[in-house]
Amino acid sequence: MTSTDFRPLTIAVLTVSDTRDETTDTSGKFLADAVQTAGHNLHTKVIIKDDIDAIQEIIKDWIKDQSVNAIITTGGTGFYPRDVTPEAISPLFDKPIEGFGELFRAISYQEIGTSTIQSRAFGGMANNTCIFCLPGSQNACKTGWTKIISEQLDSRSKPCNFVGHLLGPAS
Repeated sequence: MTSTDFRPLTIAVLTVSDTRDETTDTSGKFLADAVQTAGHNLHTKVIIKDDIDAIQEIIKDWIKDQSVNAIITTGGTGFYPRDVTPEAISPLFDKPIEGFGELFRAISYQEIGTSTIQSRAFGGMANNTCIFCLPGSQNACKTGWTKIISEQLDSRSKPCNFVGHLLGPAS
């Protein structure tokens, strides 16, 4: 395998919502489908309530699992009282990916204007696992996946991507 070959990752998808179930979770479904369409392996897709302890429990399990390379969450990043995804996941980071939230909001501004300031999209690394946390809307997930995450989780994306950090250098 050379550095120009695609290197599939194993990615878990988490929907954080008090109101969505498998029939109404269009954002999580989009992300799970996008992960697989891109050639990655879907570890699992889970829906969980907006609860700090519950969110942390599942994220901790996934970052301990050496087979999970990346996690993408949707939901819980707004300003409603129940939106606790940043409070639950940020303390688990070894290092934040500061540019992810900044870039997401810059791109999102082109789509939804100043409403993007209400997005607390963020990302980070924890135990060699890349974590991207997106808003709950399907459009936000499409923006995050197609314009940022898919490239950063693609070993062919230049000049740099996260794959080398997650899998080690290509041989």
